Amino acid sequence: MTPATDSQFDVFPTSLSLLRVEPPRNILRYYRITVQRDLFGGASLVREWGRVGYPGKVMVQCFSDEGRAISELLRLAAVKRRRGYRLDHPG
Repeated sequence: MTPATDSQFDVFPTSLSLLRVEPPRNILRYYRITVQRDLFGGASLVREWGRVGYPGKVMVQCFSDEGRAISELLRLAAVKRRRGYRLDHPG
């Protein structure tokens, strides 16, 4: 494979930032998901979530390859979208 096509990072999203805003219910939450390569040929899925304006929680999951990490990113994004989160579009 060529260097430009040997990575799923070139084709699939490697990070998402989601927001859930429901003022009547006092809900203002964020959820960030990022796939990062590690030094050993695998990938880590870093999830951060919490209330906007406050420190959040962080969870890191390790995967044997980036394809599995990206698949999990897409699965989590679908779950969060069903729960009312929407893509955060800056500015």
